[in-house]
Amino acid sequence: MSATRVLVTGANGQVGVDVEDVLRGLTPLGGDATFQPDGVAVGEDEFEVLGLTHHELDVTDRDAVVRALRATRPSVVIHLAAYTAVDRAESDADRCFLVNEYGTANVSLAANDVGAHLIAVSTDYVFDGTKGAAYLETDATNPLNVYGASKRAGEMSCAPTDTIVRTSWVMGVRGASVIHTIADRATSGASVRFVNDQTGTVTVASDLARSLVTLARERPSGLWHVANCGATTWFDVAAYVGTVLGRDRDFATPIESRELAPFQSAKRPTRSDLDTSKFAEQWRPLPEWREALTRLIEGRDAREATS
Repeated sequence: MSATRVLVTGANGQVGVDVEDVLRGLTPLGGDATFQPDGVAVGEDEFEVLGLTHHELDVTDRDAVVRALRATRPSVVIHLAAYTAVDRAESDADRCFLVNEYGTANVSLAANDVGAHLIAVSTDYVFDGTKGAAYLETDATNPLNVYGASKRAGEMSCAPTDTIVRTSWVMGVRGASVIHTIADRATSGASVRFVNDQTGTVTVASDLARSLVTLARERPSGLWHVANCGATTWFDVAAYVGTVLGRDRDFATPIESRELAPFQSAKRPTRSDLDTSKFAEQWRPLPEWREALTRLIEGRDAREATS
């Protein structure tokens, strides 16, 4: 059988690099080789990977997107290119919507034009956090900030047959991530202050990447929530990282969002954890967040040892 051709936008981001590894049959740094949501390991020659960075494909250029997909004729498009600067988006709304709404619409239209299945990644920030429980795919959206509104608009620009993956608090070994800030301070002897009034679900990039590859195989339509198991706060994340790296309980101090300096210009939902039971019942749940973070830290150490 011929390899399935998969085009990845935003291929140089922290999720994109892990997706490319998984598609090639490799285990990304911080990954779990035994985590196979669909029960089948990825073969080395199962997929043909076409990774495009922002410099290689500007998703806001509709003609360029159409040309790229018509030239490559992928079977699946995993759309990761996005504007993700949540606070900057408050004063840069036009650019944020251009990338996250118009760019996603361009990719969806071009994918459907060539008969490719689109998997587009969205966010928990489409919710306002007032539900008081984990959010299901069927819950009403009400974004509190520009970034969340732009991602919701991107969801609405997709075709009914596309797959939309909502995820949250994404952290990877490679690329910029808050986890590196926490770990650096833990190993340097410094301390950290993190909010304990924002609850959500951690998603380790390697586990998300493997889940996206399952969706590339199965190609379901509609909304899917994908994140590691268990709700937590940013303070709990920081405290756990400190514990893994041998720090005492005084490493992390809990604060409220209003105490942040600099203050976050974009309002965050107080509780936006995702209910991932739909994905878990269809395939297999992602690992618990502490287990996943431990692997991420170990992968980080492995990266530094070889750099």
